[in-house]
Amino acid sequence: MIDRRSLLKTGGAAAFGALALTAVACGTDPASAATGLAAPMPYPDPATTAVPNPPFPTNLTPEEQAHLQTFDELDFDVFSHADWSRLGESHARNIRVHWPDGHYTDGIDRHIADLSALFVWAPDTRIDVHPIRIAMNELTAATGVMRGTFTRPMPNGKGGFIQPTGKKYAINMATTGIWNSQRVMDEEFLFWDNQTFYQQIGLA
Repeated sequence: MIDRRSLLKTGGAAAFGALALTAVACGTDPASAATGLAAPMPYPDPATTAVPNPPFPTNLTPEEQAHLQTFDELDFDVFSHADWSRLGESHARNIRVHWPDGHYTDGIDRHIADLSALFVWAPDTRIDVHPIRIAMNELTAATGVMRGTFTRPMPNGKGGFIQPTGKKYAINMATTGIWNSQRVMDEEFLFWDNQTFYQQIGLA
């Protein structure tokens, strides 16, 4: 088993991701990509160009395959339909979630509250594509496109509301998960560009 926290802290995760990107572009697995036999092909911007969900990488262990399948179900069905009663299928009760702005939260109940807040002002929020899906032991990484429309008042955190702009958003995002032996995530890292997010919904 790999030392997952050492991998993340020493930059191994970045190398892991770079190999995976090469593998996806070349149609190979990360191990084959490491040989450098083929140059990666340019990939379109998934937020502006429709891309299909690729097949799972080859040579996955049963556990790695299960992690990716669970993560697909999480985004495509549980998140996109705001079915929070099912979040425990992918998230541990005491999960730590790291957000793009650098703060983190602990516990599934807090995470449900944070996710639910997205649907207050954009009830059509959804993720229906994972252009890149990779797994290695208890680590998974997936990119996605989160979409929605700012159609309802947004709470401003001060007791008031920001009126809807009617603008749509489509932002590229990435999630890294650390899974435990019960096949749920103990820790989740969320990445997207908040500046682009706010620009698209008319708040920046």
